Amino acid sequence: MVRPFAAALRSQALVFSPVPPPSRASPARIAAGLAETLAVLDRVPRVDALGVPELVDENHDGRPYYRSADPRAFAGALAQGSGRDVLVTKVVAHLASGEAVAAWAEETVRLGLRHAVLVGGSSRYIPYPGPPVTEANAVVGPILAGAGGLVGNIAIPQRTGEAHRMLAKTRAGAGFFTTQLVFGPTAVTELLRRYDRLCREAALVPATVLVSVAPVADETDAAFVRWLGADLPDEVEREILEPEGPDSGLRSVRNARELWATLRATIADERLSVPVGVNVEQLTGRHLPFAERLLAAVASELDRPAATGASAAAGQRLLAERQPPVPRVRTARPSESQRRPSSSTSPPWSSET
Repeated sequence: MVRPFAAALRSQALVFSPVPPPSRASPARIAAGLAETLAVLDRVPRVDALGVPELVDENHDGRPYYRSADPRAFAGALAQGSGRDVLVTKVVAHLASGEAVAAWAEETVRLGLRHAVLVGGSSRYIPYPGPPVTEANAVVGPILAGAGGLVGNIAIPQRTGEAHRMLAKTRAGAGFFTTQLVFGPTAVTELLRRYDRLCREAALVPATVLVSVAPVADETDAAFVRWLGADLPDEVEREILEPEGPDSGLRSVRNARELWATLRATIADERLSVPVGVNVEQLTGRHLPFAERLLAAVASELDRPAATGASAAAGQRLLAERQPPVPRVRTARPSESQRRPSSSTSPPWSSET
């Protein structure tokens, strides 16, 4: 039986975020993508909810160029076909005003969707028409709550001061966070520690943090996730991609399992009170088989008891014993033909105000 998303958040939620259809996709292509995603859910029933990003680029003035159709259409079809809650993403900075944000939330509820991830603009230097994320939370949260839903935001583990941003967003109504893509445990573990401490000091119940992972199968993928702003350590990239070939995607799945095991052990050993779950992202259409393998692997790990003490220490030693990085040439930013359109859920330079 599928759990409601709000309930799953307190018990190791698993979210799958497939690639939404592009704005000019034919009805046949949209239907095929929907059928493929629903088939994955049939094979991996542990999935609690789905996430649908808004694919959007910005010009130098901050004006949006939408590469996907309104994500609520695809989200509604997924909800109806799967019987699961769907989290729909919206870049609130691009809306005309706070009133427009409220209207969007009300329309979203009328469409049968009750959970949303609100995202800020990509630059702190652009005067966007829409409100900051914290203000948008205060507007959208009560509207979604009236339908039994939640508002969520993005967390970027390696960004300075992120725990304080999360605290402010939690106070403004955030019920969960999805992280930027994570490939190593260090930054996200430290973020959880700091957020946990701040919530304890403020006597505030922490929101759930969904740790985002994705399969990386080749150098183009590595360049793309770095362009998104994700922290892909050199030693992890080498372990996944050398030698590059059909096994790279499988090694990426193994890395994500090790990451999750290490993170859970640390949380258990340090008795952190922040609930955590996993968000598995599909980077591109060609990644669906690897995304499914990763989804199934995470699903098998989620309900196992966390390793603690000696087991956790051994895992940390294994990570520490990886060879130190050697000088290497950074891959150039992927060309437009190489990369999928940038997702609003992972902007590398997002102000997230």
